[in-house]
Amino acid sequence: MSQITLSQANHFVLRKQHLTDESRSDDIVQTVRDVGGLHATSSKTPYLSLFSRMRKFSKEMLDEELYKKRSLGKIRYIRKTVFILPKETISAAFVATRSLVIPTSEQYSRFLGISGKQYEAISRRIMRILEGRGMTTKECKKELGTGLNISPIVNLMCDKGLLIRGEPQGGWKSNIHTYYLVREYFPDVDLKAVDEAEARRLVVEQYLASFGPATGNDVAWWTGFPKGQIRQIITNLQDKVSSVRILGTEADYFLLSSDRSSLIHMQTPKSTVVNMLPSLDPYLMGYKDRERYLSPKYYDYVFDRSGNATSTILVDGEVIGVWDFTEKREPLVKLFLFEKVEESMLKDIHFVAKKIGEFIVNREVQTKECDCMIPLTQRTAGSVMSPLRDC
Repeated sequence: MSQITLSQANHFVLRKQHLTDESRSDDIVQTVRDVGGLHATSSKTPYLSLFSRMRKFSKEMLDEELYKKRSLGKIRYIRKTVFILPKETISAAFVATRSLVIPTSEQYSRFLGISGKQYEAISRRIMRILEGRGMTTKECKKELGTGLNISPIVNLMCDKGLLIRGEPQGGWKSNIHTYYLVREYFPDVDLKAVDEAEARRLVVEQYLASFGPATGNDVAWWTGFPKGQIRQIITNLQDKVSSVRILGTEADYFLLSSDRSSLIHMQTPKSTVVNMLPSLDPYLMGYKDRERYLSPKYYDYVFDRSGNATSTILVDGEVIGVWDFTEKREPLVKLFLFEKVEESMLKDIHFVAKKIGEFIVNREVQTKECDCMIPLTQRTAGSVMSPLRDC
């Protein structure tokens, strides 16, 4: 079995994830495909993830692909979270994860007081009123003339493949979506095109294409599929999958055989690669075994108790700190570094910080270094979205 260094593995994944200068992309759809989809639970995350991966990216570019060309779509996917995916992968993604997603949505709907009969009755009416048009939940509720909380019904309809999330009201920072019938929004997408076994094989294969080399534990974390099933899928993919060892580790790491030669002959760049990634970015969320890019002593500063990643500062693929953005008085990018870095690297970090801040507000921003941070595991849920709020 071939052995590689951790540096080789990290730089190889950085390139696959379009996070190096030479690998940055001009094609949004291809980028989304290459990174395994974009987390979209937080409305800003996909825009910031693409900003870090593309040469010349504007917010309007993603909106055009999502809502005008409809080459991308939003569905609830792995880890039961909303993702942006290429249209041609939506069917397999939906089938592979629906047995994980739908029960949770049904349970949440019941928790909010929606009975099965209420869901059936209201969902049929929503299907009728959305024919030929899109509406927000508030608009649907007004049209229905009901006092019932229909948000859980609409979400469950999305998770059952009846509705899909379209353009939000309020711009790129908003999660107030306009909803459409899937059959009208994507008339050429067949959500029954593959069975679950084939769909899960496709999802695992795509994961290895986006994140390999990775362990079986990583694959199970990302997909939510049973570990035994992951092992069987990888065994069935033996003609397409190879394994390597990373020096200093004991686990087997899997990747597509088509990537093996490139990985083994990977030459790490001479210049330092600095990235600032948003919360829930694929690069951070793609692995359960995180020692590859983060010292265990800093886990609690990067991941909350649910395993959600906050916004991070990376140098050569390794997490060295956390960043945050505020507009309370003046637009400000805050930086918290785990350890002291060289002055030249610090200048590079401030430069990247200003660029991402200017992207967020379309004007010049300032940067500030913070000397402390409360670990995310000691804070309330949602703190990953504002890790340096108290700085």
